[in-house]
Amino acid sequence: MRKATFVFFPLLLALALSLCLGFASAASSLQPGVKLVWHYYKVHNTCANAEVFIKHQVKKFWNQDKSITPKLLRLLYSDCFVNGCDASILLDGTNTEKKAPQNRGLGGFVIIDKIKTVLEKRCPGVVSCADILNLATRDAVHLAGAPSYPVLTGRRDGLTSTAASVDLPSPSISWEEALAYFKSKSLDVLDLGTLLGAHSMGRTHCSYIVDRLYNFNGTRKPDPSMATSFVTEMRKLCPQRLKKGQTDPLVFLNQESGSKYKFTQSYYSRIRSQKAALRIDQQLLYGNDTAQIIEEFAAGFEDFRKSFSLSMSRMGNINVLTGNQGEIRRICNRTNN
Repeated sequence: MRKATFVFFPLLLALALSLCLGFASAASSLQPGVKLVWHYYKVHNTCANAEVFIKHQVKKFWNQDKSITPKLLRLLYSDCFVNGCDASILLDGTNTEKKAPQNRGLGGFVIIDKIKTVLEKRCPGVVSCADILNLATRDAVHLAGAPSYPVLTGRRDGLTSTAASVDLPSPSISWEEALAYFKSKSLDVLDLGTLLGAHSMGRTHCSYIVDRLYNFNGTRKPDPSMATSFVTEMRKLCPQRLKKGQTDPLVFLNQESGSKYKFTQSYYSRIRSQKAALRIDQQLLYGNDTAQIIEEFAAGFEDFRKSFSLSMSRMGNINVLTGNQGEIRRICNRTNN
């Protein structure tokens, strides 16, 4: 994918150089106006070992349950793509983001709460829940096989969270609609093709894919973009939903990764073979640029790893709160008031 490659590597180089030189602000090629800092808590001498504490706790959880990686990835996505990376997804309440239908089945909250408890004992009132979520996700995906990408810190926590603000799109949208949504968050086509690679791990409910298996667009036939063998395989796992109250089984997004929860490029190989569970994933094969991204990442794991590093950094900078904005929560699931 020559075009995307030449766009990508200068950005990666700019980010790497800015970090190596100790610049205090994020690279201008990421999100304009973001004032985050490399090793913020060490630079400001407020909690020098914050990132070490977080990494230690994540490793303890990961050793017991490898599924924390896709759980944290989804949790971070659900946070950053709504009000920005302000930890508003962590707030409890009767009408918070947690309660939105798009966020059904979210997990990873216990991990963040535990890390916050540890940090509050060592550095009370210093480390934000938003930074904990970003750092913990980075550490979890690194354990699963992704690179340990740079996470700039200094985020503060948001004060509000409403279910009505959640505009996360359906996993059945077209690639054009997905790209428009990403662009609305100041992300581009390479970010789209890269960040969806998080679906190399994790599970989804059958209710999100049964239409593709039995009645695509009201045709009473499966989605023609799915390989016949894959339709047969998935129908065994996801029966038609014909009765009210019927169970809604979970299936792996990537059968090759499965319960190992490994970060690999097999997600892209499966798209090429028309074996993507979610329609949005399979749709990447039908856009000019996205198809090129699929080809490159399916052929080169290192290209995917490097691109993932940059795109995760870009996502982590969406509409962050810094300075005197928001607050540093004492407990992640409620505001200080």
